[in-house]
Amino acid sequence: MLPLTLVQQGETVVVVQVGGNDAAKQHLADLGFVTGSEVNVVSSHNGDLIVNMKGTKLAMTREMAQKIKVTHKL
Repeated sequence: MLPLTLVQQGETVVVVQVGGNDAAKQHLADLGFVTGSEVNVVSSHNGDLIVNMKGTKLAMTREMAQKIKVTHKL
């Protein structure tokens, strides 16, 4: 398990845990970051990310991406 910020560009991973306060968790859940969802890292710059999730590209800060713990797809 590793934070989303450490995933390399082009890799697809699976969300295993979402941290942070209740508001942050709810915001991430509303965006689709729930256990079992797949995320593809499109671009990474200094920890800030652009990810593709369910056909939608999302930009997120390093701080928000740190809250999402992922594992590589099997």
